[in-house]
Amino acid sequence: MPPEPAPSPIGPMGWVRGLLRAAAIIVVIVPSLLLTVLGHYLVERPFFRPQRPFTPYLTILVCRSALVVMGLRYIRRGARMAARGAVVANHSSWLDIFALNAGKRIYFVSKSEVAGWPGIGILARATGTVFINRDRREARQQQEIFQQRLLAGHKLLFFPEGTSTDGSVVLPFKTTLFEAFFADGLRHEMHIQPCTVIYHPPESEDRQFYGWWGDMAFGPHLLKVLAAPKQGAVEVVYHQPVRVDDFPNRKSLAAHVEDVVRSAMPPNRR
Repeated sequence: MPPEPAPSPIGPMGWVRGLLRAAAIIVVIVPSLLLTVLGHYLVERPFFRPQRPFTPYLTILVCRSALVVMGLRYIRRGARMAARGAVVANHSSWLDIFALNAGKRIYFVSKSEVAGWPGIGILARATGTVFINRDRREARQQQEIFQQRLLAGHKLLFFPEGTSTDGSVVLPFKTTLFEAFFADGLRHEMHIQPCTVIYHPPESEDRQFYGWWGDMAFGPHLLKVLAAPKQGAVEVVYHQPVRVDDFPNRKSLAAHVEDVVRSAMPPNRR
């Protein structure tokens, strides 16, 4: 990937825009977060465990509203999977949380560090995120967690690249997490839906504008996005799901969905 771009100075009007949008997003998220927590612990957990029949729809509404507040146009293409299984996508930015949650009921699979991030960590825990350590020694435990959640009807979403990028490239998919879908209790039931997330930068901005990668700090990148006078768009492409049973092992499955995800990227970003 290219090196991280030097931060551009933000003028007085940029600060005003950024602070106003940030305040509006807080107004959208905080009450909804409280409703999600109360709804889950007072209603869903005692009466519907392990299903979450109500709160995921609130998450969808919140994420769509947040994109509107940001001014980021949301484009969705393709049919969302109805069958049991998981969704895999390329990973470019913290904005992926909003873009992917805006489209369908999903539960993210995320690295354990995210649980401690200010704001994002609380939101992730409240919305049912599965936190994992990418350690082969914990593979069996993670497989059991996946199996419980998937058989409960949860659609898990994970990023097989293992890290975020600048949005200009799809990195090779890591295969470790795919192994869980080949467990005897899952492989005959599960489907995997590849999903491509494409960011279209604001006019005159570099294509890396929305990318968040490397050692970038979250705060400055958030401010840069919110301070932009004009926003671009995020495009989410849902591809045809595939049956886990149709593949002999995790490597062949990962290679196939990687090719499908990459196929929808603009020619200069594959």
